[in-house]
Amino acid sequence: MSTPTAARPADASGTFAIGGDLPVNRLGYGAMQLTGPGVWGDPADPDEAIRVLRRAVELGVTFIDTADSYGPFVSEQLIRKALRPYADDLVIATKGGLTRTGPHEWHPVGRPKYLRQQTELSLRHLGVERIDLYQLHRIDPEVPLADQLGELVLLQREGKIGHIGLSEVSVDELVEARGVADVVSVQNLYNLANRDSEAVLEYAEKEGIAFIPWFPIATGRLARPGGPLDAAAKEHGATPAQLALAWLLRRSPVMLPIPGTSRVAHLEENTAAALVPLTDDEFAALSAAV
Repeated sequence: MSTPTAARPADASGTFAIGGDLPVNRLGYGAMQLTGPGVWGDPADPDEAIRVLRRAVELGVTFIDTADSYGPFVSEQLIRKALRPYADDLVIATKGGLTRTGPHEWHPVGRPKYLRQQTELSLRHLGVERIDLYQLHRIDPEVPLADQLGELVLLQREGKIGHIGLSEVSVDELVEARGVADVVSVQNLYNLANRDSEAVLEYAEKEGIAFIPWFPIATGRLARPGGPLDAAAKEHGATPAQLALAWLLRRSPVMLPIPGTSRVAHLEENTAAALVPLTDDEFAALSAAV
């Protein structure tokens, strides 16, 4: 990886090798917000979406997370348009297992034939022969987990998937899943203000599994004027969102935050969080604020 600079701030976030063979800068980019309202349809400004993706790579982002359900397929297609042919060090992760019936509507579907269909479509939409990291977007309670992951294992053996990950799971579900597949990542809701997945993070850290927190910069009351995050951000000359991301990066070496945005200016602000240092006392104070 390059030496961290203001021009490539994501390099300062450190690296993690997903699955042991996919090294990425830990501060990545989540591509959900590139779509229309309700994560449905095309963005209001497709040209800005393209600029965001290209700027992310310029800033040192080497890990982009998307899903077939974002749009649906809009996010994947924008990534292909903006970034293909892909840089050798760029890892693109996508997800399948949630179907859409309209804006803000999400339904888990884990039938093996459906997961295979969606994987094939993601390969086409991204313009790749193999998906580096394919994540089961949600476990379908109507289908045995072994059947859902078993199909992904078959796709992995066929060379269409590199590594397998999960999203929104408990420790027990993660342990069960690892009895079927080599799970290298888990993507759960986690941020400074919401740490309900602390046990999952601790398990991932112990096992060397990448932990990808979605909704990483939710700060809530912590960022209110005069609140602990607001005060600390002012001391650093940073924004509350930057400090929240800096806290995540400091929290664990397996943490891969993926802040998303549809604007270049906001992307640049988020990525600069990798350049914000936190002392032990500052990290402890923010941790104790919730």
